[in-house]
Amino acid sequence: MPTLAVSMGDPGGIGPEVLVRALGERSRRARARHLIVGSGKALHEAAEIVGVEPFWWRVDREADLLETASIHDAVLIDLDGSMGVGERTSFARHADRLGGELSYRAVEDAIALARPGAGGAPARADGIVTGPISKAAWAAAGHTRWPGHTELLAERFRAKRHAMMFVGPRLNVVLATVHLPLMEVRNVLTIGRVFDAIDLGAQACAGLGIERPRIAVCGLNPHAGEGGLLGDEETRLIEPAIELAVRQGIDASGPLPGDTVFNSAVAGRYDLVVAMYHDQGLIPVKLLDRDSSVNVTLGLGTVRTSPDHGTAFDIAGRGKADAGSTASAFDLAARLCAARDAGVRP
Repeated sequence: MPTLAVSMGDPGGIGPEVLVRALGERSRRARARHLIVGSGKALHEAAEIVGVEPFWWRVDREADLLETASIHDAVLIDLDGSMGVGERTSFARHADRLGGELSYRAVEDAIALARPGAGGAPARADGIVTGPISKAAWAAAGHTRWPGHTELLAERFRAKRHAMMFVGPRLNVVLATVHLPLMEVRNVLTIGRVFDAIDLGAQACAGLGIERPRIAVCGLNPHAGEGGLLGDEETRLIEPAIELAVRQGIDASGPLPGDTVFNSAVAGRYDLVVAMYHDQGLIPVKLLDRDSSVNVTLGLGTVRTSPDHGTAFDIAGRGKADAGSTASAFDLAARLCAARDAGVRP
């Protein structure tokens, strides 16, 4: 079985709840081993809230017990001791420094588990599943260098190119740009960025069992530029990237208007849509597949998945959070690890 490093997410958000719901199903734990990094206190509180019997084997982060504990299907690497979290500690249901620092450390530890060790020792984990974090909480804890998971992972794994992909039952979407102010997209978009999104998306589809994906590429402007009347990025940047992809044997077409292309994809005419910016791709994904879509980081050389939602502080602690996307993230990570073992790149 593959081993997955799991970061719990912000302890005050819904991450702990959806994690225990998803991994509380024994059949899911039978597909992979799970090394969960996070707060034991938050995880136990979540298990009580959602009515799941604790199923994990706990080890303190500072104790040298991980090798022994790894025989279990779920191991909690507890950060509470190193973070000074005690019985009376309460986790805020909003962005704060403690939640930001704890969730940041969990991600860094999960990354460390998935990278080769000193002297070329093999990684302890075959992939990573990350819980939802708050960017504002990371900033409150002083971690302002990275806008989110994707940028931190790309730096830690020294990815020469990377992209964010969302895999769902009705839509598969790759983003050419990610966490940028909308006004900056025009300045950052290049032929190379668009081509990388197409190429990495085509490779990822192979891991999903789609051997020759039909890829639709969005335009940046309304009506895909309307022949240059509404902007020239389509002719200057997007069309050359598509032509380059086609020359390399990829079935890519466009640029297509962003307000109609997703309907065509849902109707089955395309296997993947390449969107130019965050909301262009994420609005249809979260409208159609909110509780079942999975975020995948491409180009890392290792598997990384996460649910497609955030911390949802407003409903955290009430036992109302839907664990569907998190369950799908665990299932897809195990599936992609198996595909990688079969020789398909993540």
